[in-house]
Amino acid sequence: MGDGTTTVFGRAHRLTTAGLLMLVTFVAFESMAVATAMPTAVAELDGLAWYGWPFSAYLVASVVGMVAGGDVGDRRGSRVALLVGVALFAAGLLLGGLAGSMAWFVAARAVQGVGAGIISVALYVVAGQAYEPALRPKLFAAFSAAWVLPALVGPLLAGLITTHAGWRWVFLGLLPLIAVGLGLILPALRRFGAPTAAPEGARHRHWWALLAGLGIAALQYAGQRLDLLAVAVAAGGLAALVAGLRPLVPAGTVRLRPGLPAVVGGRGLLAGAFFGMDVLLPLTLTELHGYTPTAAGVPLTAGALGWALASQLQSRRPDVPRVRILRAGFALLAVGLATSALVTVPALHGWPVYLTWAVAGLGMGLGMPSLSVLLLDQSPEERRGADSAAFQIADVTASALAIGTTGVLVAAGVAGVLSFEAAVLTAVAVLTLLAALGAAAAPRAGSRPAPEARDTATTLAAT
Repeated sequence: MGDGTTTVFGRAHRLTTAGLLMLVTFVAFESMAVATAMPTAVAELDGLAWYGWPFSAYLVASVVGMVAGGDVGDRRGSRVALLVGVALFAAGLLLGGLAGSMAWFVAARAVQGVGAGIISVALYVVAGQAYEPALRPKLFAAFSAAWVLPALVGPLLAGLITTHAGWRWVFLGLLPLIAVGLGLILPALRRFGAPTAAPEGARHRHWWALLAGLGIAALQYAGQRLDLLAVAVAAGGLAALVAGLRPLVPAGTVRLRPGLPAVVGGRGLLAGAFFGMDVLLPLTLTELHGYTPTAAGVPLTAGALGWALASQLQSRRPDVPRVRILRAGFALLAVGLATSALVTVPALHGWPVYLTWAVAGLGMGLGMPSLSVLLLDQSPEERRGADSAAFQIADVTASALAIGTTGVLVAAGVAGVLSFEAAVLTAVAVLTLLAALGAAAAPRAGSRPAPEARDTATTLAAT
C-alpha cells in the first residue's frame, strides 16, 4: 500500500481518515456544546420542567443505536451502518434546530441519540475493515485528539453561537460539515460489501437495549434524589439494566473472564472510574474553594490534554505489548484519582487537581486506545459490529452508574447525612478501587481462550 501502510494520513487512507475524524469531531462537539445551549433552548420552548428529558432521551436512544449499529454492521456492512447512523444524526440535528415545542425537541434528541449510537459502533467496524492492525493504534490516537478540540472550545463556541446567532444554529450549523465528512469516507467504504456470514441471535436485541437504556435513565434520575422514591426507582432501574444487558455483552464480562469479556469489562472500569470523578471535580472546587465556573473547568482541560498526549505516545510504541500499556493506563488513572483527594484539604485551595487530573488523563490516553486495539484483535469480523456495540454499551453503562453513585454521595452531603468532604473522599475511594481492579485484571484482556472454550453467545454467564 505504499505510504498508506505507515501512517493513517498516507495516500491509501488519507480521505478515509479525514472523514472519520470529521465525524468524530462533530459528534463530540455536539455532545459537549448542547449543555451550553440547553438552558436557552428550554427557556424559549417553555420547557424548564422538562430540562433533564433531552439528556435522558439522548442517552437511552444512544444505547438502542449502539445495538442497532452493531446488528446493521454485521448483517449489511459498515457502509450501510454508517450511512444510516449519519442520516439519523443529521435528521435529529435538523429536527432539533427547527423544534417548535419541548416535546418536539425531546423527540429530536432521541433521533439524534440513535444516530450517534450507530456512528460510534460503525467507526470501529470501519477501523477494523479499512486499516491494517499496525495502523490501528495511530488511528485511535487520532480519534482521541479529535475529541480534545471540542472539549477545549466546544462550550465556549456554543456559547458564542447561542448568544449571537441563536441556540438553533448549534444544531443546524453542523449539517453541512457532517455531509462533507461523510462524502470523504464513502469512496473507501464502497470497497466493503455485506458480510458473507451474518451472526445468529441478533433478533430482538434492540428491545433489550431499550430496556437497558431505560434502566440507566432510571438510575440517573434516582441519583438526583435522596428519598424513599429514589430507592424504589433505583431498584427498578437496576433490575431493568441487568435484564437488558444480559443479551448484549459477552459472557463473563462482569467477572472479567480472559479474552473479549475482559476487554469489554475493562472499558467499563476505565470509563466509570474516570467520568465518575470528572463530573465531581468542578462541583467540589466550587463548593469547597469558591472557584468560578471557568477556573473550576480548567482541571478538566488538563485531563483532556493529558489524554491526547498519552494517546499520541502509545501510538509510537508498537513494540510494547498492549496489555502492558493498558495496565500502565489503569495505574496512572488510579494514582490520579487517589491524589485528587487532596482537593478536600482546605490549606491547598484545590490547586493540586490541576496536576492530578492531568495524570488521570494520561491514564485514559494509554488505556482507551489499547482497549480499542485489543477489541479489534479479538473480535472476529462477522461479529465485530455486535462486539463493538457491547464495548460502547459497557462505557455508557459504567459511566452512568459511577456518575449516579457520586450523585447519591453529593446528595447525602447536601442533606447533612455526610459532610461534603466525606462524600468526596468516599467517591474517590470507590473510583480508585475500580481503577485498581482494572490494573489487576489488565493481563486478562490480552488472553485468548482456547477455541473450544470460547463462548460466542452474547449473554452474561449464569453463576
